[in-house]
Amino acid sequence: MDLLSNILSHMRLSGTLYFRTSFTSPWSVKVPSYQQVARFHFAHQGRCFIRIEDVADPVKLEQGDLVIITRGASHTLYCDPKTEKQALMLDQVVEQSGFTGSGTLVYGDTGTDHETQLVCGHFAFDSQVNHPLIEALPPFIHIENYGQESGRWMEATLRVIGSEAGREQLGSDLIAMKMSEIIFAQALRTHLSTAGSDQPVLAGFADRQIARALKAVHDTPSHPWTLEELASIAGMSRTSFAARFSQALSMSPLAYITHWRMQIAKRALESTDAAIISIAEQVGYQSEAAFGRVFKKHSGTGPAAYRRNAGTTHQ
Repeated sequence: MDLLSNILSHMRLSGTLYFRTSFTSPWSVKVPSYQQVARFHFAHQGRCFIRIEDVADPVKLEQGDLVIITRGASHTLYCDPKTEKQALMLDQVVEQSGFTGSGTLVYGDTGTDHETQLVCGHFAFDSQVNHPLIEALPPFIHIENYGQESGRWMEATLRVIGSEAGREQLGSDLIAMKMSEIIFAQALRTHLSTAGSDQPVLAGFADRQIARALKAVHDTPSHPWTLEELASIAGMSRTSFAARFSQALSMSPLAYITHWRMQIAKRALESTDAAIISIAEQVGYQSEAAFGRVFKKHSGTGPAAYRRNAGTTHQ
């Protein structure tokens, strides 16, 4: 599995589709904040503006554009600068429109040619798992003309999502939801190869040499990795590799290895009944005691207590 897929799979990326809109001018909608999710809006037809909390300038979303609000911040969607201050809360709009949770959310004056169709939803991750790549994302990712930027297959995917969302036909919402998860992965890949390639932490995943070493760690987290081995995989000297890795990811190679091992261990403790020593060996520790010390340092509690607190029942 490639590096990005490995990370997103481990973090249990899941997409949730809210609705497809049919907003007609004049309109303005205030969306409340939502913790631990990344909200997204895809402009299937028409255009609008988005004012994101704590972001200086509004985002102009043209037809074909995608915006991902990475930390679920509150934001206002509006058709025109004149309507921004007139925004109604989303729950008010849903109530006034008579939206029942299926089909299209229709709001605004009828008979106007100025319609904006958005496909809206969010991406969520396992709340107990984190990763520097996700934590380092900017407040929002805006990809213009997303279908064309990402290739013909993505353009076709977006068309399918836009047409399936809100159709009230068998399987439509599931199809749109699962395809939306592809959208996040592709958007993140696009961001890493463009604007994100110069941003702290993200730059490390965009760096081909550093990424080779990261992939090796992800492929075999239990291996007793050394700086020399990782530097060799990256095709660099030990000193150059250590310096470049630390500068790009804001942590040392060995610190990253430990962080990733602990994320794997957390998931195993939550989702399996494997013995703690087996989990310890899975992430590179031959001693349960040594694993326990490191786990407690990173998680604030020992493995057994973490498992109990996760609400799982094991023998």
